[in-house]
Amino acid sequence: MRILVTGTAGFIGFHLARRLIADGHMVVGFDGMTTYYDIRLKHKRHEILGKTNGFRAHIAMLEDKDALAKAVADCQPDVIVHLAAQAGVRYSLENPEAYVSANMVGTFNVLEAAREAGVKHLMLASTSSVYGGNEKMPFMETDLTDAPMTLYAATKKAGESMSHSYAHLWKIPTTCFRFFTVYGPWGRPDMALFKFVKAIEEDQPIDVYGEGKMGRDFTYIDDLVEGITRLVDCVPGQPVTGEGVTDSLSPVAPWRVVNIAGGQPVGLMPFIETIEKCLGKEAKKNMMPMQMGDVRETFADASLLKALTGFTPEISVEEGVSAFVDWYRTDYAKL
Repeated sequence: MRILVTGTAGFIGFHLARRLIADGHMVVGFDGMTTYYDIRLKHKRHEILGKTNGFRAHIAMLEDKDALAKAVADCQPDVIVHLAAQAGVRYSLENPEAYVSANMVGTFNVLEAAREAGVKHLMLASTSSVYGGNEKMPFMETDLTDAPMTLYAATKKAGESMSHSYAHLWKIPTTCFRFFTVYGPWGRPDMALFKFVKAIEEDQPIDVYGEGKMGRDFTYIDDLVEGITRLVDCVPGQPVTGEGVTDSLSPVAPWRVVNIAGGQPVGLMPFIETIEKCLGKEAKKNMMPMQMGDVRETFADASLLKALTGFTPEISVEEGVSAFVDWYRTDYAKL
């Protein structure tokens, strides 16, 4: 297949593109190369992808509708996977305009491009942050998501809603997937694992928010990519049935939302202990209160993903953190 992936210089987009290419697909990447974090990481990811025969890149911002249209014309995609976004919960407190621009205007341009291209399947990345203030756990795709706690979450929820309207109006088969704390090699420097490893290696203290009484449904990058690649062929149409499964398929559109996570939340302190074990060093800890917009815990119900694909993420935090530390001390050290 021909697949357009937005955000291929990003953490998740890079890994997904590499997997799709390995599976024999032609991938056209689209990325703005923003300087939100160390641009060397982005260039290196694209350099690695560029060494394959199945990849071409277009460098431009999502807000540039003409550039995006050019990339779509170049690819003539069967599938569009929209991963590019302004990420980061905490940064949305500092620069909210970037989130509206990239995550809403940019997503609108992707929707228009998908409509004009007549793609067989449109896939969009969302986030567990849309569950916001929900106290019922585990989070199910059919739970209400009307209480976003950050602008980041609000813009990602807006992307889901806009894509539903396009699926209804233009009959574009659409899957939105909600990510839960994705981590692994080539990850973003603003994420907790990266920050913790860097600080501990440099004998600097780490900030432990929520006094360490937090938990996350961590998802290793290879598991996430496996889930996405399997969902490519799960084009929304017929409802999924089965014991214990509640389908999120829209009653008025070929549209579905799916959690991609293992449903195994890990406490923040055990997570830090795993990092310490992998590094062979103990962290100096600054115990901090909860930050604005943070939630105490994320916990996914992954039964719909299992019903659709036969797959549930299962790579342990111990295995995943070890792989990240190996990458940090080898590949990243050479940048």
